Amino acid sequence: MRPDAILPMAKAVLRIEAQAVSALIDRIGDEFVRACQLLLDCQGRVVVMGMGKSGHVGRKIAATLASTGTP
Repeated sequence: MRPDAILPMAKAVLRIEAQAVSALIDRIGDEFVRACQLLLDCQGRVVVMGMGKSGHVGRKIAATLASTGTP
């Protein structure tokens, strides 16, 4: 990739991602609250599983939960 193309590409990607996040606002609902409450009320460990790409995502989620005090 040419150096002068990097910044426009980054801005285009950020616009697309911002639109995707913005679209979630209207889709989030009671299910999200229930999922959050289940995690907050959990007395034991939270187990995250996956294989392949979902395994990579699972590891990231597990690391995030661990960093917030949820083993």
